[in-house]
Order: sequence, then structure tokens, then C-alpha cells
Amino acid sequence: MERLGWRISEQSELMCRSLPGVYLITDRHQIHKKKTLLETVDELLQAGLRMIQLREKDLSAAELYPLAKELRCLTHQYHSLLLINDRVDLAQAVNADGVHLGHHSLPIDVARKVIGSKLLIGASTHSHSEITRAYEQGADFVTYGPVYFTPSKAPYGKPVGLQSLQDICKYAPLPVYALGGVKTENALETLQSGVAGIAAISALLSTPSPAQAYANLTKVLIQHKKS
Repeated sequence: MERLGWRISEQSELMCRSLPGVYLITDRHQIHKKKTLLETVDELLQAGLRMIQLREKDLSAAELYPLAKELRCLTHQYHSLLLINDRVDLAQAVNADGVHLGHHSLPIDVARKVIGSKLLIGASTHSHSEITRAYEQGADFVTYGPVYFTPSKAPYGKPVGLQSLQDICKYAPLPVYALGGVKTENALETLQSGVAGIAAISALLSTPSPAQAYANLTKVLIQHKKS
């Protein structure tokens, strides 16, 4: 079946159902002042979080490596997925579960040749054409946004909005995570657009109680599944 240039497959639908509903993207600069990144991640893992992207773009490989190793140990303890932003080499070095690639990363098809078929590849997208390219090159899922206004995503342009998100999800052959400004208050309407899940940064990191913030998001996910 083809819609808007995309081929819908049973494999993509199965993948969508198996991925966690919440995808944490780290940014230690947004961590609540009384906590460290590792403390916050540990709290979220204990609360049930099962997929994390290490994204600290201002750190060198030498600085990222020990942090990635510690996160790999933590995620192993909780049987959680760890993806590394951009750095295919670092993902391999710490035996991560995959990589997340953006516009300035290795091309997805090249990364796929390097890491093989067993590791996940996520891709950052902001348009129909970018999702199409990610799919054709071998990505497993995408983030799409920013859906709502958020300062950290302002450089990527105006929010795409719910209608655009719904149009994208209707025929997307890959699981789509809504990114940008998604929080408990607007999570239900976001999920109703057809996304596979929510990619969260400040919603989970900037609060004094990350575990409670995660629990609140999870309640919305459960409510959505029951509706």
C-alpha cells in the first residue's frame, strides 16, 4: 500500500507497538538544580522509563565516553534502551542499543552499514520529505517537531502544530515520536494525533520530581490506550 509516497508495512506497525511510549532526550543544562543528570536518569529508570537518548552536544567524545558508560550500566540494570546522539563510534564503544541521527550526522544509510541491522537508528525530522528520506535510508523511527513552542527547539523554526503531526502520522511507515513542548497538559491531544510516543526533555528533566512527572505522562498514555 502506498500513501503520500510511503509504503505501509506490517513490520513498521509491529515496531511501533514494541517501542516505549516515552523517549527521554538528555540535556544536563535543563536538570533541576538540586540533581545531577545521572541521579535524574536513575530516578526515571526506577519509575519505569525504558528508552533514553544521550544528547549532550557540547561535550567532546572524551567527555561523553565516561558518561555514556555510566548510562549504559544504569540502563542495563533496568533493561532499558540507550541510544547515543550522533556518535556512531561512541554507541559501538559502550554497546549502546542504537544511535539517533540529525542533519549533521552520518547519513542514515551509511550508519546502517556501520552498525548493522540489530541496532536501532532514530532520526530527527521536521517535514514529510525528511521522514521519507529517513525511511528509505533505513531508520527505525523518527522524532517530528517541534510540535509546540519550546525555547530549546526555537532554532528549528515555528512549531509544526497538531494538524501537521496528525497528517504525518496518518500514513507514516515509521513510528513517530512527537517532540517539542509536549507535557502532561497537552500529552493526550498529542497522542490522539497518532504518534507512537512522546519524546521528552524539559518535561522530565526540569522538574524537582522527575519520577512524578514520568508517572503523570504514563497515566495519560494509559488513558489514551483505553480510549
